[in-house]
Amino acid sequence: MRIVQAGFTLIELSVTTGILGILASIALGPFSGLIEQQRATATIEALQSHMALARTAAIARNRAAVLCPSRDGQTCSNGTDWSSGWILFIDANNNRQSDAGDELVRTDLRGNGSGLRIKSSSGRNKLRYRSTGSSAGTNLTISICGRSDNLLGQVIVNNIGRPRSQRPRKPTACPA
Repeated sequence: MRIVQAGFTLIELSVTTGILGILASIALGPFSGLIEQQRATATIEALQSHMALARTAAIARNRAAVLCPSRDGQTCSNGTDWSSGWILFIDANNNRQSDAGDELVRTDLRGNGSGLRIKSSSGRNKLRYRSTGSSAGTNLTISICGRSDNLLGQVIVNNIGRPRSQRPRKPTACPA
């Protein structure tokens, strides 16, 4: 009586694994663009959510609320770079800075792993809501840019305080 063994040889298994590795590396290119788009979408939604929370907090507490870029999660950064994250605080003394007596409502710190560059317009780097829910001043535009310096999306806040988002229809360079 003859015994038949079923299975794969080591050579067949090595060739199959090699082919799967090649196919995976080919498919990785388009997936990295998709992942970058999804990270941009998540960032846009997080910014709009924090803006809505800032507006609500200002109205509910009858005090000004400020959303600003932050590197440490405690104080506002002076520049226009939001890539490290941002904080939302109730500005009790209306100096537009997070002080010891101010209530820190929300912190969103972001690591460098996303590869996204988040930058606000140079004219306005903070968003301040009054106790009425309005936000006077010029429009604030926060741009989200990818690794290849392409614009992935923007969050624009008008001078009344209403945020909206937009994405470019065709490839666009990130604003300087």
